Formats: sequence, C-alpha cells, structure tokens
Amino acid sequence: MKQQQYKDTPILNGVNGFHAKEEEEEEDFDLSNPPPFNIGQIRAAIPKHCWVKNPWRSLTYVFRDVVVVFALAAAAFYFNSWLFWPLYWFAQGTMFWAIFVLGHDCGHGSFSNNSSLNNVVGHLLHSSILVPYHGWRISHRTHHQNHGNVEKDESWVPLPEKIYKEMDLSTRILRYSVPLPMFALPFYLWWRSPGKEGSHFNPNSDFFAPHERKAVLTSNFCFSIMALLLLYSCFVFGPVQVLKFYGIPYLVFVMWLDFVTYMHHHGHEEKLPWYRGKEWSYLRGGLTTVDRDYGWINNIHHDIGTHVIHHLFPQIPHYHLIEATKAAKPVLGKYYREPKKSGPFPFHLFSNLVRSMSEDHYVSDIGDIVFYQTDPDIYKVDKSKLN
Repeated sequence: MKQQQYKDTPILNGVNGFHAKEEEEEEDFDLSNPPPFNIGQIRAAIPKHCWVKNPWRSLTYVFRDVVVVFALAAAAFYFNSWLFWPLYWFAQGTMFWAIFVLGHDCGHGSFSNNSSLNNVVGHLLHSSILVPYHGWRISHRTHHQNHGNVEKDESWVPLPEKIYKEMDLSTRILRYSVPLPMFALPFYLWWRSPGKEGSHFNPNSDFFAPHERKAVLTSNFCFSIMALLLLYSCFVFGPVQVLKFYGIPYLVFVMWLDFVTYMHHHGHEEKLPWYRGKEWSYLRGGLTTVDRDYGWINNIHHDIGTHVIHHLFPQIPHYHLIEATKAAKPVLGKYYREPKKSGPFPFHLFSNLVRSMSEDHYVSDIGDIVFYQTDPDIYKVDKSKLN
C-alpha cells in the first residue's frame, strides 16, 4: 500500500480559530490522508459547556431507564400474553442496552467527575446485565486509545491475512455470517477476539496492569452476585420465567451491543482505512469511526450513534454530543461523514451490516495503511479439510 503524503497546515480563520484547508475536488479527496487540522483545533471549536458533567442530570437518566425496565417487567407480568411477550423482549432488551450505555459512560468518566460515584453506578448497571464493569472499562479504554490501529485496537479489530487464513472454515463462517456475529459479546468477554489472548474476567490478562487486578476482581465479585441471583430466581420462579423476563431480553441486548459497536467502525459506503506503525495517530484513527442515525432509538440509547466526537473526546457527556458534533463539523470538513437519516427504526443499517460481513474479512499483513479485503471462497467447502 502506498504511503500517504502529509499536507500543509491550515490557515487562520478568525471565527473558529482554524479551519480545514480549502475543499478539494471530490474525486481528489482521500480519507486516509493525514487531516489538515489537529485535535486541539477540534477541541477549541466545541463550546466549553459541552465538557461540563452534571451528576444529577446523569442520575436522572439512570432513574428514567430503571423505571422503564421495572414498568416493562410489571406490564409483562400483568398481561402474560404471547401477543405481548415479543414486544416486551424487544423493548426490555433495548432498555438493557440503554443501561449498558450509561454504565459505559461511567467507565469513561463522562458520567460525573466523582470516580467513586462512577464506579458504584457503573457496577450496579453493568453487573445487572452480566457485564464485568472494570474488565470492560479497561479493555474499552484500550479500544479508544488505539482506535483504527490494526495491531493494538481491541473492538472488532480486523484480522491480518495470516491469522485469517489459519482459521478453520467453520470459524470463518461463524464470524462472518449474519446474525451469528451479533451474539459475540459473551464469547468476547470470556476469550477476546481471534489472535488475542486473555479474558475480561482474568486479572492476569495482558490488557490489565498489575494495579488494576484488584478492580477486576471486584467486578468479578459483583458479576458473580448477579449470576447467583439469577440462579436463585430459577429455583424460586422457575427457569422458564427467568428466561422470559431476563434471558431473552439479555440476548436482545447482546445483539444491540454487537450491532451498534460493529456499525460504528464498519459498513460505510466507502472503504475506511486502518493503520499501522507511524501512519497511525489517535486523530486519524478516530476519524475512521462512523456516526449512525437510529431513528427513535437515538434518545433511548443516549445518542451513542453520535460516535466520532465521542471517540475523540470520550469525556464529553452523552447529552452534549449532538451539540459538540455540530460545532466540530466546520473543522472536520470532508473528514466527517454525515450519517444517513433513519426512519423510526434503523432498518437501513441492516443492508450495511450484511454487505460489510460479506466483504470485510481481513487486511493485508503488510502496509501501514490498509483496507479490508474479501475472501471470495469463504462460503465454499474446502474438501481437503473435510477428508
């Protein structure tokens, strides 16, 4: 892959401080080129109040989501109809996902400036949906610090060709056949991704520093309490009731998490670059993330689809992301890709998901700027491996 050349620095604007270079002709624009602005210029364009964290406002969102969760459970108990159960499963699973997003904000420190409050709320929220708070928080921090880096990224990172070719056929099909990858979360939490070792539950995993091991054990303890509560509920109320009220919504939540996190880094209409070595930078990696519009779900899951600015500045509270993005767009210029508008439900993203899963399989083992390549034989039976 050819190396990209660095462009000139921007000129003074007078309104926003600096602006992106004059617009290039559409056919000449290349997202993989280093941007003509720096992260400080983006930061300066965002209003100061967007950085303010209001713990009471954050707690209000928690209260809202918890009330909805219990109201849905009460409604399911009252109606107890097979006409209502599918609606309950989807709605409750979506609320589990909303609760996850608030716990994710605790992990970033965008929930409040009080780390103790963040950790308490984060543990309560994430443990309730069987996510180890500190294990996830730390691995997700690694993802943010290395987004777009083939060698160091943590979430939905592309496989180098050598590792991909070493995978057996069944593993490849499982990884790239919709909807199977949308159930990846539990497996990722326990075993991480192909080519990486460790577990979110193992304090000795290589993505945990020695001083973080106690925190991981604390999260494991909270996770275990929730697992025991579910087991106890199976004895008291029966496993079918636990499955109906909690198990199936949990699976819907898993699908939401895998779907949203995947779509924020894949499936754009044009191929997005991934980087290695000196070509990677925090800014260039962040600019390859993708904003998505989820229609009515935007407000429910706390505008997590406003993802580019969140990736660059995870300290910004979710309730300021839309305003911050609007302020930053004049600086970002063509490096910001406007999300396709959604109807009430984001059906339009399903085609992006299927297309990406069928085309984005691996990246070259060499090159500092690489793009996803397609394995045309992924769904063909390799008879030599069957004998």
